[in-house]
Amino acid sequence: MSERKSKIIVIGGGTMGGDIAVTFAAGGWDVRVVSPSQKTRDALPSRIGAGLKRLSVSAGEAGNVSACSRLEDIDWKQVDLVIEAVTEDLNLKQKLFMQIESLAGPNVPLASNTSNFQISEICKTLKHRARFLGIHFFMPAHLVPLVEIIGGNDTDPGLVKSMCVLMKKLGKAPIVVKKDIPGFVGNRIQHAMMREALYLMEEGAVSAEDVDIAVRFGFGFRFLACGPILQKEMSGWDTNCRAGNAIYPHLHNEATFPVSMKEMVDQGNVGMKTLRGVWEWTEESAAKEKARIEQILQIGLEIIHNDLKKIDG
Repeated sequence: MSERKSKIIVIGGGTMGGDIAVTFAAGGWDVRVVSPSQKTRDALPSRIGAGLKRLSVSAGEAGNVSACSRLEDIDWKQVDLVIEAVTEDLNLKQKLFMQIESLAGPNVPLASNTSNFQISEICKTLKHRARFLGIHFFMPAHLVPLVEIIGGNDTDPGLVKSMCVLMKKLGKAPIVVKKDIPGFVGNRIQHAMMREALYLMEEGAVSAEDVDIAVRFGFGFRFLACGPILQKEMSGWDTNCRAGNAIYPHLHNEATFPVSMKEMVDQGNVGMKTLRGVWEWTEESAAKEKARIEQILQIGLEIIHNDLKKIDG
């Protein structure tokens, strides 16, 4: 008799959930995606197929992926992990996990892919909080190696360690976030950069196009080879200290989004999914741009493949 494949339940089949499903399928797991949307469920097979192709994993090597509309449709006796990837709504997540807790076995790890809510806040109404943690992927989840593992106040430290081991087996580069802080690590660093970029645009210092050029072909290009700390180890902290003392007083520290960007969002113009944001899009141009980005990310993944192996070690 063949050994049973590990089984994961992914709650939500949207942008993040679908790509998380690809990641686990590529690792040989059986995946059950729960989504109330018929459109999402119908699109899942082609999406999984395209994702596995990006990862050079054949359907024969991958785990099985199926979808259902309700949590009650799942055989909870054979579940090894649950990851939630629904809308960033704290009340929704709390209610969802209360329902999951009543269905899943007492030893099944429960995880949220939240990008900003504190883990202890999401699970505060649960009875068994030791098995709850954050497993935060970055979009597109099947291609970006970084995964943040976050424990709450009551999370079993052993569970954090075992999830790091699992992520490495799946070809990811996990980091442990040692404090349950809003936004964790990756997004806090990213939003610090984004705030400065948006306010530089707001005050007319630079165009949106040139912001992207500065990041992609400047420090962003260097980041493929080394992170900001290692880069300064090479260039020298003395130089960075002098530069920081000169620049920090002039950096933006506003507590809200720029007015012009908030107005754009309030008008319903949020980017590719509404075909208008900073730039205007068509269905065709958005699809073409997403494909271009995924292709470059795939090449980048191949470039850093050996470095990921070192992390695994």
